[in-house]
Amino acid sequence: MKRGQNISSRAVFTAFWRGISPYKWPFFVSIFGFIVGMTVNVFVPILYKEFFDVLSTSIDKGIAVPSLVRIVVYVAALHGLSFVLYRGGLFLYNTSTSKIMARLRQDAFNYMMLHSYGFFASNFTGSLVQRVNRFSRSFERIADTIAFNVISLVIAVVGAIAVTLVVVPAIALIIVLWIAIFVPFHILFARWKQKYDVLVAAADSKTTGVLADSITNQNAITLFTGYQHEVDYFKTVTEDQAKRARFSWNLGAGVEMVQMLLVYAVEFAVFYYAIFFWQKGEITIGVFVLAQAYIIGLSQQLWGISRVMRDFYEGMADSREMVDIFSLPYEVKDTPHAAPLVVSSGAIAFKNVSFNFNETRTVLHDITTDIQAGEKIALVGPSGAGKTTFIRLILRMYDPTKGAISIDGQDIKTVTQESLHAHVSLVPQDPVLFHRTLMENIRYGRRDATDEEVMRAAKLAHCDEFIDQLPEKYGTFVGERGIKLSGGERQRVAIARAILKNAPILILDEATSSLDSHSESLIQDALDTLMRRCTTIVIAHRLSTIRKMDRIVVMEHGTIREEGTHDELIKKEGSLYQKLWQLQVSGFMQEEGEE
Repeated sequence: MKRGQNISSRAVFTAFWRGISPYKWPFFVSIFGFIVGMTVNVFVPILYKEFFDVLSTSIDKGIAVPSLVRIVVYVAALHGLSFVLYRGGLFLYNTSTSKIMARLRQDAFNYMMLHSYGFFASNFTGSLVQRVNRFSRSFERIADTIAFNVISLVIAVVGAIAVTLVVVPAIALIIVLWIAIFVPFHILFARWKQKYDVLVAAADSKTTGVLADSITNQNAITLFTGYQHEVDYFKTVTEDQAKRARFSWNLGAGVEMVQMLLVYAVEFAVFYYAIFFWQKGEITIGVFVLAQAYIIGLSQQLWGISRVMRDFYEGMADSREMVDIFSLPYEVKDTPHAAPLVVSSGAIAFKNVSFNFNETRTVLHDITTDIQAGEKIALVGPSGAGKTTFIRLILRMYDPTKGAISIDGQDIKTVTQESLHAHVSLVPQDPVLFHRTLMENIRYGRRDATDEEVMRAAKLAHCDEFIDQLPEKYGTFVGERGIKLSGGERQRVAIARAILKNAPILILDEATSSLDSHSESLIQDALDTLMRRCTTIVIAHRLSTIRKMDRIVVMEHGTIREEGTHDELIKKEGSLYQKLWQLQVSGFMQEEGEE
Protein backbone atom coordinates (compact mmCIF):
# COMPACT_ATOMS: atom_id res chain seq x y z
CA MET A 1 0.00 0.00 0.00
CA LYS A 2 1.26 3.49 -0.87
CA ARG A 3 2.10 5.79 2.04
CA GLY A 4 -0.45 8.35 0.82
CA GLN A 5 -3.28 5.89 1.39
CA ASN A 6 -2.47 5.84 5.13
CA ILE A 7 -3.06 9.58 5.48
CA SER A 8 -6.38 10.28 7.22
CA SER A 9 -8.93 12.85 6.11
CA ARG A 10 -8.38 14.61 9.42
CA ALA A 11 -4.68 15.04 8.57
CA VAL A 12 -5.61 16.55 5.20
CA PHE A 13 -8.05 19.05 6.73
CA THR A 14 -5.53 19.90 9.45
CA ALA A 15 -3.02 20.76 6.72
CA PHE A 16 -5.69 22.82 4.92
CA TRP A 17 -6.56 24.66 8.13
CA ARG A 18 -3.00 25.97 8.40
CA GLY A 19 -3.62 27.75 5.11
CA ILE A 20 -7.16 28.84 5.96
CA SER A 21 -6.43 30.15 9.45
CA PRO A 22 -4.92 33.57 8.49
CA TYR A 23 -7.91 34.26 6.21
CA LYS A 24 -10.65 32.43 8.11
CA TRP A 25 -12.96 35.42 8.60
CA PRO A 26 -13.34 36.47 4.96
CA PHE A 27 -13.46 32.81 3.92
CA PHE A 28 -16.27 31.82 6.29
CA VAL A 29 -18.16 35.09 5.77
CA SER A 30 -18.19 34.28 2.05
CA ILE A 31 -19.53 30.78 2.81
CA PHE A 32 -22.21 32.36 5.02
CA GLY A 33 -23.17 34.62 2.10
CA PHE A 34 -23.59 31.54 -0.11
CA ILE A 35 -25.76 29.82 2.53
CA VAL A 36 -28.10 32.76 3.02
CA GLY A 37 -28.31 33.44 -0.73
CA MET A 38 -29.17 29.81 -1.49
CA THR A 39 -31.66 29.63 1.40
CA VAL A 40 -33.54 32.62 -0.01
CA ASN A 41 -34.00 30.71 -3.27
CA VAL A 42 -35.75 27.87 -1.42
CA PHE A 43 -38.79 30.13 -0.91
CA VAL A 44 -39.20 31.04 -4.58
CA PRO A 45 -41.21 27.85 -5.49
CA ILE A 46 -43.73 28.79 -2.76
CA LEU A 47 -44.41 32.00 -4.65
CA TYR A 48 -44.67 30.02 -7.88
CA LYS A 49 -47.33 27.87 -6.18
CA GLU A 50 -49.27 30.95 -5.13
CA PHE A 51 -48.90 32.43 -8.62
CA PHE A 52 -50.40 29.38 -10.36
CA ASP A 53 -53.10 28.98 -7.74
CA VAL A 54 -54.23 32.56 -8.37
CA LEU A 55 -53.97 31.97 -12.11
CA SER A 56 -56.04 28.78 -12.06
CA THR A 57 -58.74 29.83 -9.59
CA SER A 58 -59.40 33.48 -10.45
CA ILE A 59 -62.48 34.16 -12.54
CA ASP A 60 -62.08 37.93 -12.74
CA LYS A 61 -58.73 38.70 -14.43
CA GLY A 62 -58.87 42.32 -13.33
CA ILE A 63 -58.87 41.27 -9.72
CA ALA A 64 -56.17 38.61 -10.28
CA VAL A 65 -53.63 40.88 -12.03
CA PRO A 66 -52.60 42.94 -8.95
CA SER A 67 -52.07 39.71 -6.98
CA LEU A 68 -50.02 38.22 -9.80
CA VAL A 69 -47.92 41.40 -10.11
CA ARG A 70 -47.35 41.44 -6.35
CA ILE A 71 -46.12 37.82 -6.47
CA VAL A 72 -43.82 38.61 -9.41
CA VAL A 73 -42.36 41.57 -7.46
CA TYR A 74 -41.73 39.28 -4.47
CA VAL A 75 -40.02 36.75 -6.74
CA ALA A 76 -37.85 39.50 -8.22
CA ALA A 77 -36.99 40.79 -4.72
CA LEU A 78 -35.98 37.33 -3.52
CA HIS A 79 -33.88 36.76 -6.63
CA GLY A 80 -32.27 40.19 -6.16
CA LEU A 81 -31.45 39.49 -2.52
CA SER A 82 -30.05 36.09 -3.44
CA PHE A 83 -28.00 37.67 -6.24
CA VAL A 84 -26.44 40.30 -3.95
CA LEU A 85 -25.62 37.81 -1.19
CA TYR A 86 -24.30 35.12 -3.54
CA ARG A 87 -22.24 37.44 -5.77
CA GLY A 88 -20.88 39.38 -2.80
CA GLY A 89 -19.93 36.10 -1.16
CA LEU A 90 -18.34 34.92 -4.43
CA PHE A 91 -16.12 38.00 -4.64
CA LEU A 92 -14.99 37.53 -1.03
CA TYR A 93 -14.57 33.78 -1.62
CA ASN A 94 -12.34 34.29 -4.68
CA THR A 95 -10.16 36.77 -2.80
CA SER A 96 -9.70 34.60 0.28
CA THR A 97 -9.32 31.31 -1.64
CA SER A 98 -6.54 32.68 -3.86
CA LYS A 99 -4.66 33.81 -0.73
CA ILE A 100 -5.24 30.45 0.98
CA MET A 101 -3.91 28.58 -2.06
CA ALA A 102 -0.81 30.78 -2.10
CA ARG A 103 -0.33 30.10 1.63
CA LEU A 104 -0.70 26.34 1.11
CA ARG A 105 1.88 26.37 -1.69
CA GLN A 106 4.19 28.36 0.58
CA ASP A 107 3.67 25.94 3.49
CA ALA A 108 4.42 23.00 1.21
CA PHE A 109 7.55 24.69 -0.13
CA ASN A 110 8.73 25.72 3.35
CA TYR A 111 8.37 22.22 4.81
CA MET A 112 9.71 20.34 1.81
CA MET A 113 12.86 22.44 1.44
CA LEU A 114 13.92 21.65 5.03
CA HIS A 115 14.09 17.94 4.28
CA SER A 116 17.57 16.49 4.11
CA TYR A 117 19.72 15.67 1.12
CA GLY A 118 18.65 12.02 1.38
CA PHE A 119 14.98 12.93 0.89
CA PHE A 120 15.64 14.75 -2.38
CA ALA A 121 18.02 12.03 -3.55
CA SER A 122 15.19 9.50 -3.12
CA ASN A 123 12.43 11.41 -4.96
CA PHE A 124 11.88 12.59 -8.52
CA THR A 125 12.07 16.37 -8.80
CA GLY A 126 9.07 16.37 -11.15
CA SER A 127 6.99 14.35 -8.69
CA LEU A 128 7.77 16.76 -5.85
CA VAL A 129 6.80 19.74 -8.01
CA GLN A 130 3.57 17.93 -8.90
CA ARG A 131 2.76 17.28 -5.25
CA VAL A 132 3.17 20.94 -4.28
CA ASN A 133 0.99 22.14 -7.16
CA ARG A 134 -1.68 19.50 -6.67
CA PHE A 135 -1.87 20.23 -2.94
CA SER A 136 -3.04 23.81 -3.45
CA ARG A 137 -5.25 22.87 -6.41
CA SER A 138 -6.86 20.07 -4.40
CA PHE A 139 -7.88 22.62 -1.75
CA GLU A 140 -9.51 24.71 -4.47
CA ARG A 141 -11.25 21.62 -5.81
CA ILE A 142 -12.52 20.49 -2.41
CA ALA A 143 -13.53 23.99 -1.28
CA ASP A 144 -15.40 24.63 -4.53
CA THR A 145 -17.15 21.28 -4.23
CA ILE A 146 -18.29 22.03 -0.69
CA ALA A 147 -19.22 25.67 -1.32
CA PHE A 148 -20.97 25.34 -4.66
CA ASN A 149 -22.30 21.77 -4.57
CA VAL A 150 -22.56 20.21 -1.12
CA ILE A 151 -23.93 23.27 0.70
CA SER A 152 -26.43 24.07 -2.08
CA LEU A 153 -27.54 20.42 -2.17
CA VAL A 154 -28.08 20.30 1.61
CA ILE A 155 -30.08 23.54 1.55
CA ALA A 156 -32.12 22.38 -1.44
CA VAL A 157 -32.90 19.00 0.17
CA VAL A 158 -33.81 20.42 3.59
CA GLY A 159 -35.88 23.20 2.03
CA ALA A 160 -37.75 20.87 -0.32
CA ILE A 161 -38.57 18.39 2.45
CA ALA A 162 -39.64 21.13 4.89
CA VAL A 163 -41.97 22.86 2.42
CA THR A 164 -43.52 19.73 0.87
CA LEU A 165 -43.99 18.22 4.34
CA VAL A 166 -46.32 21.10 5.16
CA VAL A 167 -48.07 21.18 1.78
CA VAL A 168 -48.03 17.54 0.56
CA PRO A 169 -46.60 15.09 3.14
CA ALA A 170 -46.73 12.16 0.68
CA ILE A 171 -44.39 13.91 -1.76
CA ALA A 172 -42.11 14.84 1.13
CA LEU A 173 -41.98 11.14 2.03
CA ILE A 174 -40.97 10.27 -1.55
CA ILE A 175 -38.20 12.86 -1.45
CA VAL A 176 -36.96 11.56 1.92
CA LEU A 177 -36.85 7.96 0.66
CA TRP A 178 -35.13 9.08 -2.53
CA ILE A 179 -32.44 11.01 -0.63
CA ALA A 180 -32.05 8.21 1.94
CA ILE A 181 -31.14 5.76 -0.83
CA PHE A 182 -29.38 8.08 -3.25
CA VAL A 183 -26.96 10.03 -1.07
CA PRO A 184 -25.59 7.22 1.19
CA PHE A 185 -25.10 5.02 -1.86
CA HIS A 186 -22.97 7.66 -3.55
CA ILE A 187 -21.00 8.52 -0.41
CA LEU A 188 -20.18 4.87 0.33
CA PHE A 189 -19.30 4.24 -3.29
CA ALA A 190 -17.07 7.32 -3.46
CA ARG A 191 -15.27 6.33 -0.25
CA TRP A 192 -14.75 2.79 -1.54
CA LYS A 193 -13.49 4.16 -4.86
CA GLN A 194 -11.03 6.53 -3.13
CA LYS A 195 -8.32 3.88 -2.94
CA TYR A 196 -8.33 3.72 -6.72
CA ASP A 197 -8.22 7.52 -6.96
CA VAL A 198 -5.07 7.48 -4.78
CA LEU A 199 -3.50 4.99 -7.20
CA VAL A 200 -4.43 7.23 -10.13
CA ALA A 201 -2.78 10.23 -8.38
CA ALA A 202 0.34 8.16 -7.65
CA ALA A 203 0.50 7.00 -11.29
CA ASP A 204 0.19 10.61 -12.42
CA SER A 205 3.07 11.63 -10.13
CA LYS A 206 5.20 8.78 -11.46
CA THR A 207 4.52 9.80 -15.06
CA THR A 208 5.48 13.38 -14.27
CA GLY A 209 8.63 12.25 -12.49
CA VAL A 210 9.73 9.97 -15.34
CA LEU A 211 9.03 12.73 -17.86
CA ALA A 212 11.09 15.27 -15.88
CA ASP A 213 13.89 12.74 -15.38
CA SER A 214 14.04 11.96 -19.11
CA ILE A 215 14.03 15.63 -20.07
CA THR A 216 16.83 16.34 -17.57
CA ASN A 217 18.89 13.49 -19.03
CA GLN A 218 18.08 14.19 -22.69
CA ASN A 219 21.76 14.55 -23.56
CA ALA A 220 22.62 11.17 -22.04
CA ILE A 221 19.68 9.58 -23.86
CA THR A 222 20.99 10.90 -27.17
CA LEU A 223 24.64 10.04 -26.60
CA PHE A 224 23.91 6.53 -25.34
CA THR A 225 21.32 5.83 -28.07
CA GLY A 226 18.65 5.39 -25.44
CA TYR A 227 15.81 7.02 -27.37
CA GLN A 228 13.86 3.84 -28.11
CA HIS A 229 14.49 2.48 -24.62
CA GLU A 230 13.11 5.67 -23.06
CA VAL A 231 10.17 5.70 -25.49
CA ASP A 232 9.28 2.15 -24.45
CA TYR A 233 9.75 2.92 -20.76
CA PHE A 234 7.62 6.07 -20.92
CA LYS A 235 4.99 4.13 -22.88
CA THR A 236 4.86 1.52 -20.11
CA VAL A 237 4.42 4.22 -17.46
CA THR A 238 1.75 6.17 -19.38
CA GLU A 239 -0.16 3.00 -20.26
CA ASP A 240 -0.18 2.02 -16.58
CA GLN A 241 -1.54 5.47 -15.72
CA ALA A 242 -4.16 5.18 -18.49
CA LYS A 243 -5.18 1.73 -17.23
CA ARG A 244 -5.68 2.99 -13.68
CA ALA A 245 -7.54 6.12 -14.86
CA ARG A 246 -9.75 4.09 -17.22
CA PHE A 247 -10.74 1.71 -14.43
CA SER A 248 -11.59 4.64 -12.15
CA TRP A 249 -13.64 6.35 -14.89
CA ASN A 250 -15.55 3.14 -15.67
CA LEU A 251 -16.48 2.80 -12.00
CA GLY A 252 -17.85 6.35 -12.15
CA ALA A 253 -19.81 5.60 -15.32
CA GLY A 254 -21.33 2.53 -13.66
CA VAL A 255 -22.60 4.48 -10.68
CA GLU A 256 -24.05 7.14 -12.98
CA MET A 257 -26.24 4.42 -14.54
CA VAL A 258 -27.68 3.60 -11.12
CA GLN A 259 -28.14 7.31 -10.45
CA MET A 260 -30.06 7.78 -13.70
CA LEU A 261 -32.44 4.94 -12.88
CA LEU A 262 -33.15 6.40 -9.42
CA VAL A 263 -33.88 9.87 -10.86
CA TYR A 264 -36.28 8.41 -13.43
CA ALA A 265 -38.03 6.35 -10.74
CA VAL A 266 -38.57 9.36 -8.45
CA GLU A 267 -39.83 11.59 -11.25
CA PHE A 268 -42.30 8.89 -12.23
CA ALA A 269 -43.47 8.43 -8.63
CA VAL A 270 -43.97 12.15 -8.04
CA PHE A 271 -45.87 12.61 -11.29
CA TYR A 272 -48.06 9.59 -10.58
CA TYR A 273 -49.01 10.61 -7.04
CA ALA A 274 -49.44 14.25 -7.99
CA ILE A 275 -51.92 13.27 -10.71
CA PHE A 276 -53.66 10.96 -8.26
CA PHE A 277 -54.05 13.66 -5.56
CA TRP A 278 -55.05 16.31 -8.14
CA GLN A 279 -57.75 14.00 -9.49
CA LYS A 280 -59.17 13.66 -5.98
CA GLY A 281 -59.02 17.42 -5.55
CA GLU A 282 -56.55 17.24 -2.68
CA ILE A 283 -53.91 19.38 -4.36
CA THR A 284 -54.06 22.41 -6.59
CA ILE A 285 -52.20 23.22 -9.80
CA GLY A 286 -49.92 25.41 -7.70
CA VAL A 287 -48.96 22.49 -5.48
CA PHE A 288 -48.27 20.44 -8.59
CA VAL A 289 -45.91 23.19 -9.84
CA LEU A 290 -44.34 23.49 -6.39
CA ALA A 291 -43.58 19.77 -6.23
CA GLN A 292 -42.17 19.71 -9.75
CA ALA A 293 -40.00 22.77 -9.11
CA TYR A 294 -38.42 21.07 -6.12
CA ILE A 295 -38.08 17.69 -7.81
CA ILE A 296 -36.56 19.13 -10.97
CA GLY A 297 -34.18 21.28 -8.91
CA LEU A 298 -33.14 18.34 -6.75
CA SER A 299 -32.77 16.10 -9.81
CA GLN A 300 -30.38 18.57 -11.39
CA GLN A 301 -28.30 18.78 -8.24
CA LEU A 302 -28.40 15.07 -7.45
CA TRP A 303 -27.63 14.26 -11.07
CA GLY A 304 -24.16 15.59 -10.51
CA ILE A 305 -23.65 14.07 -7.06
CA SER A 306 -21.41 11.32 -8.42
CA ARG A 307 -19.24 14.03 -10.00
CA VAL A 308 -19.35 16.01 -6.75
CA MET A 309 -18.27 13.00 -4.70
CA ARG A 310 -15.65 12.13 -7.30
CA ASP A 311 -14.24 15.67 -7.23
CA PHE A 312 -14.20 15.66 -3.45
CA TYR A 313 -12.45 12.34 -3.02
CA GLU A 314 -10.10 12.86 -5.95
CA GLY A 315 -9.17 16.17 -4.35
CA MET A 316 -8.53 14.33 -1.10
CA ALA A 317 -6.42 11.75 -2.95
CA ASP A 318 -4.40 14.48 -4.68
CA SER A 319 -3.71 16.28 -1.40
CA ARG A 320 -2.69 13.13 0.47
CA GLU A 321 0.62 12.87 -1.41
CA MET A 322 1.74 16.27 -0.10
CA VAL A 323 0.29 15.68 3.38
CA ASP A 324 2.31 12.46 3.36
CA ILE A 325 5.44 14.63 3.07
CA PHE A 326 4.14 16.86 5.91
CA SER A 327 3.84 13.73 8.06
CA LEU A 328 7.35 12.57 7.19
CA PRO A 329 9.74 13.66 9.96
CA TYR A 330 13.00 15.31 8.99
CA GLU A 331 15.94 12.91 8.91
CA VAL A 332 18.23 15.78 9.94
CA LYS A 333 16.80 18.48 12.20
CA ASP A 334 17.82 21.02 14.78
CA THR A 335 17.60 19.98 18.42
CA PRO A 336 14.95 21.85 20.48
CA HIS A 337 17.52 24.18 22.05
CA ALA A 338 20.03 24.39 19.20
CA ALA A 339 22.35 27.38 19.47
CA PRO A 340 24.08 29.26 16.66
CA LEU A 341 27.51 27.91 15.78
CA VAL A 342 30.34 30.19 16.88
CA VAL A 343 33.48 29.67 14.81
CA SER A 344 36.56 31.15 16.42
CA SER A 345 39.23 29.22 14.53
CA GLY A 346 37.61 26.50 12.41
CA ALA A 347 39.00 23.32 14.00
CA ILE A 348 37.06 20.16 13.05
CA ALA A 349 37.09 16.89 15.01
CA PHE A 350 35.69 13.44 14.12
CA LYS A 351 35.35 11.11 17.07
CA ASN A 352 34.52 7.44 16.40
CA VAL A 353 32.23 8.42 13.51
CA SER A 354 30.44 5.66 11.61
CA PHE A 355 27.75 6.00 8.99
CA ASN A 356 25.65 3.53 7.09
CA PHE A 357 22.75 4.03 4.68
CA ASN A 358 21.07 0.85 5.86
CA GLU A 359 21.85 -2.19 7.99
CA THR A 360 23.91 -3.84 5.27
CA ARG A 361 25.76 -0.90 3.69
CA THR A 362 28.40 0.72 5.89
CA VAL A 363 30.02 3.76 4.26
CA LEU A 364 32.24 5.08 7.09
CA HIS A 365 33.57 3.00 9.94
CA ASP A 366 34.95 4.39 13.21
CA ILE A 367 36.59 7.55 11.82
CA THR A 368 38.62 9.53 14.34
CA THR A 369 40.68 12.51 13.16
CA ASP A 370 41.36 16.13 14.05
CA ILE A 371 41.63 18.93 11.50
CA GLN A 372 43.44 21.83 13.07
CA ALA A 373 42.36 25.45 12.66
CA GLY A 374 43.60 26.78 9.34
CA GLU A 375 44.92 23.36 8.28
CA LYS A 376 44.67 22.34 4.62
CA ILE A 377 43.94 18.65 4.22
CA ALA A 378 43.23 16.55 1.18
CA LEU A 379 41.00 13.47 1.08
CA VAL A 380 42.16 10.91 -1.47
CA GLY A 381 41.41 7.29 -2.17
CA PRO A 382 39.62 4.99 -4.59
CA SER A 383 36.02 5.63 -5.63
CA GLY A 384 33.62 4.53 -2.91
CA ALA A 385 36.16 5.08 -0.15
CA GLY A 386 33.77 7.46 1.68
CA LYS A 387 35.35 10.83 0.82
CA THR A 388 32.11 12.53 -0.29
CA THR A 389 30.21 11.11 2.69
CA PHE A 390 32.94 12.53 4.95
CA ILE A 391 32.23 16.08 3.81
CA ARG A 392 28.46 15.56 3.69
CA LEU A 393 28.53 14.63 7.36
CA ILE A 394 30.34 17.89 8.13
CA LEU A 395 27.57 19.75 6.30
CA ARG A 396 24.91 17.63 8.10
CA MET A 397 23.43 16.39 4.85
CA TYR A 398 23.31 13.21 6.92
CA ASP A 399 23.82 12.57 10.62
CA PRO A 400 26.37 9.97 11.75
CA THR A 401 25.03 6.58 12.71
CA LYS A 402 27.50 6.62 15.59
CA GLY A 403 30.02 9.07 16.99
CA ALA A 404 30.21 12.86 16.90
CA ILE A 405 31.58 15.68 14.76
CA SER A 406 32.51 19.00 16.34
CA ILE A 407 33.66 22.41 15.13
CA ASP A 408 35.66 24.43 17.64
CA GLY A 409 34.44 22.06 20.35
CA GLN A 410 30.74 22.39 19.46
CA ASP A 411 28.92 19.19 18.43
CA ILE A 412 27.35 20.11 15.11
CA LYS A 413 24.16 18.23 16.14
CA THR A 414 23.63 20.82 18.88
CA VAL A 415 23.90 23.91 16.68
CA THR A 416 21.44 25.25 14.13
CA GLN A 417 21.90 23.96 10.60
CA GLU A 418 21.60 27.48 9.20
CA SER A 419 24.50 28.75 11.29
CA LEU A 420 26.55 25.67 10.38
CA HIS A 421 26.02 26.24 6.67
CA ALA A 422 26.74 29.94 7.06
CA HIS A 423 30.28 29.10 8.23
CA VAL A 424 31.09 26.53 5.54
CA SER A 425 31.65 27.13 1.82
CA LEU A 426 31.30 24.23 -0.60
CA VAL A 427 32.50 24.19 -4.18
CA PRO A 428 31.05 20.96 -5.62
CA GLN A 429 32.41 18.96 -8.50
CA ASP A 430 29.30 19.57 -10.61
CA PRO A 431 27.74 22.89 -9.52
CA VAL A 432 24.03 23.36 -10.21
CA LEU A 433 22.93 26.94 -10.85
CA PHE A 434 19.57 28.68 -10.68
CA HIS A 435 17.87 29.73 -13.88
CA ARG A 436 18.65 33.31 -12.95
CA THR A 437 21.21 35.88 -14.01
CA LEU A 438 24.93 35.44 -13.46
CA MET A 439 24.81 38.37 -11.03
CA GLU A 440 22.12 36.63 -8.95
CA ASN A 441 23.89 33.27 -9.06
CA ILE A 442 27.21 34.66 -7.82
CA ARG A 443 25.50 36.90 -5.24
CA TYR A 444 23.93 33.76 -3.74
CA GLY A 445 27.21 33.38 -1.86
CA ARG A 446 26.32 36.53 0.11
CA ARG A 447 22.97 38.00 -0.80
CA ASP A 448 23.66 41.42 0.73
CA ALA A 449 26.78 41.91 -1.41
CA THR A 450 27.00 44.95 -3.66
CA ASP A 451 27.38 44.66 -7.43
CA GLU A 452 30.99 45.75 -7.07
CA GLU A 453 31.72 42.99 -4.54
CA VAL A 454 30.07 40.41 -6.81
CA MET A 455 32.13 41.53 -9.79
CA ARG A 456 35.33 41.54 -7.70
CA ALA A 457 34.68 37.92 -6.66
CA ALA A 458 33.89 37.02 -10.28
CA LYS A 459 37.16 38.55 -11.41
CA LEU A 460 39.15 36.62 -8.78
CA ALA A 461 37.50 33.42 -10.06
CA HIS A 462 38.24 34.51 -13.66
CA CYS A 463 34.51 34.53 -14.47
CA ASP A 464 34.96 37.89 -16.15
CA GLU A 465 36.84 36.18 -18.99
CA PHE A 466 33.62 34.62 -20.31
CA ILE A 467 31.07 37.05 -18.81
CA ASP A 468 32.53 40.01 -20.72
CA GLN A 469 31.93 38.13 -23.96
CA LEU A 470 28.21 37.68 -23.29
CA PRO A 471 25.74 40.23 -24.78
CA GLU A 472 23.94 40.73 -21.44
CA LYS A 473 27.12 40.45 -19.33
CA TYR A 474 26.13 39.86 -15.67
CA GLY A 475 22.45 40.06 -16.64
CA THR A 476 22.68 36.84 -18.67
CA PHE A 477 20.30 34.05 -17.63
CA VAL A 478 22.18 30.76 -17.34
CA GLY A 479 19.34 28.33 -18.09
CA GLU A 480 17.90 25.54 -15.92
CA ARG A 481 20.68 24.08 -13.73
CA GLY A 482 23.10 26.41 -15.57
CA ILE A 483 22.89 24.40 -18.78
CA LYS A 484 23.81 27.40 -20.97
CA LEU A 485 27.28 27.46 -19.40
CA SER A 486 30.06 24.95 -19.85
CA GLY A 487 31.15 22.76 -16.93
CA GLY A 488 34.23 24.91 -16.40
CA GLU A 489 32.19 28.12 -16.45
CA ARG A 490 29.79 26.71 -13.86
CA GLN A 491 32.73 25.77 -11.65
CA ARG A 492 34.11 29.30 -11.90
CA VAL A 493 30.71 30.68 -10.81
CA ALA A 494 30.71 28.27 -7.84
CA ILE A 495 34.23 29.38 -6.91
CA ALA A 496 33.16 33.04 -7.17
CA ARG A 497 30.30 32.27 -4.78
CA ALA A 498 32.75 30.76 -2.28
CA ILE A 499 35.09 33.74 -2.60
CA LEU A 500 32.18 36.10 -2.00
CA LYS A 501 30.94 34.09 0.99
CA ASN A 502 34.42 34.00 2.56
CA ALA A 503 33.48 31.40 5.19
CA PRO A 504 36.06 30.18 7.74
CA ILE A 505 35.73 26.56 6.54
CA LEU A 506 36.14 25.74 2.86
CA ILE A 507 35.36 22.41 1.17
CA LEU A 508 36.49 21.81 -2.40
CA ASP A 509 35.10 18.70 -4.08
CA GLU A 510 37.18 18.37 -7.27
CA ALA A 511 36.58 22.11 -7.66
CA THR A 512 38.74 22.47 -10.76
CA SER A 513 37.98 19.14 -12.45
CA SER A 514 36.14 20.78 -15.38
CA LEU A 515 38.78 23.40 -16.07
CA ASP A 516 41.52 23.30 -18.65
CA SER A 517 45.12 23.52 -17.45
CA HIS A 518 45.41 27.25 -18.22
CA SER A 519 42.16 28.17 -16.41
CA GLU A 520 43.06 25.88 -13.51
CA SER A 521 46.41 27.58 -13.00
CA LEU A 522 44.73 30.99 -12.98
CA ILE A 523 41.99 29.97 -10.55
CA GLN A 524 44.44 28.12 -8.34
CA ASP A 525 45.92 31.49 -7.44
CA ALA A 526 42.49 32.69 -6.28
CA LEU A 527 41.92 29.47 -4.35
CA ASP A 528 45.34 29.74 -2.71
CA THR A 529 44.41 33.25 -1.54
CA LEU A 530 41.04 32.01 -0.29
CA MET A 531 42.49 28.96 1.48
CA ARG A 532 45.07 31.08 3.26
CA ARG A 533 42.35 32.29 5.65
CA CYS A 534 40.36 29.04 5.93
CA THR A 535 40.36 25.57 7.31
CA THR A 536 40.26 23.69 4.02
CA ILE A 537 39.22 20.18 3.02
CA VAL A 538 39.90 19.15 -0.57
CA ILE A 539 38.68 16.04 -2.33
CA ALA A 540 41.01 15.36 -5.21
CA HIS A 541 41.55 12.56 -7.68
CA ARG A 542 44.42 14.31 -9.48
CA LEU A 543 47.10 13.91 -6.85
CA SER A 544 49.35 16.46 -8.53
CA THR A 545 47.00 19.23 -7.36
CA ILE A 546 47.39 18.46 -3.62
CA ARG A 547 51.14 18.13 -3.20
CA LYS A 548 51.30 21.38 -1.18
CA MET A 549 48.55 20.44 1.27
CA ASP A 550 49.44 20.36 4.97
CA ARG A 551 48.17 16.80 5.31
CA ILE A 552 46.81 14.11 3.04
CA VAL A 553 44.24 11.68 4.44
CA VAL A 554 44.05 8.44 2.45
CA MET A 555 40.72 6.63 2.73
CA GLU A 556 39.73 3.13 1.70
CA HIS A 557 36.58 1.11 2.42
CA GLY A 558 35.21 3.78 4.73
CA THR A 559 38.26 4.00 7.00
CA ILE A 560 41.36 6.20 7.20
CA ARG A 561 44.12 4.04 5.83
CA GLU A 562 47.03 6.47 6.24
CA GLU A 563 47.84 10.14 6.84
CA GLY A 564 50.79 12.43 6.19
CA THR A 565 52.30 14.92 3.79
CA HIS A 566 52.87 14.08 0.15
CA ASP A 567 56.59 13.57 0.72
CA GLU A 568 56.01 11.33 3.75
CA LEU A 569 53.44 9.13 2.03
CA ILE A 570 55.31 8.84 -1.26
CA LYS A 571 58.34 7.46 0.56
CA LYS A 572 56.34 4.91 2.53
CA GLU A 573 56.84 1.56 0.85
CA GLY A 574 53.66 -0.31 0.05
CA SER A 575 51.40 2.59 0.98
CA LEU A 576 48.12 3.00 -0.85
CA TYR A 577 49.01 6.60 -1.64
CA GLN A 578 52.28 5.49 -3.24
CA LYS A 579 50.35 3.03 -5.43
CA LEU A 580 47.83 5.69 -6.46
CA TRP A 581 50.64 8.13 -7.22
CA GLN A 582 52.55 5.62 -9.33
CA LEU A 583 49.39 4.78 -11.29
CA GLN A 584 48.80 8.44 -12.07
CA VAL A 585 52.45 9.14 -12.89
CA SER A 586 52.57 6.18 -15.26
CA GLY A 587 49.37 7.45 -16.84
CA PHE A 588 50.90 10.89 -17.36
CA MET A 589 54.05 9.35 -18.83
CA GLN A 590 52.01 7.22 -21.19
CA GLU A 591 50.00 10.23 -22.34
CA GLU A 592 53.22 12.20 -23.00
CA GLY A 593 54.67 9.27 -24.98
CA GLU A 594 51.51 9.02 -27.08
CA GLU A 595 51.74 12.69 -27.90
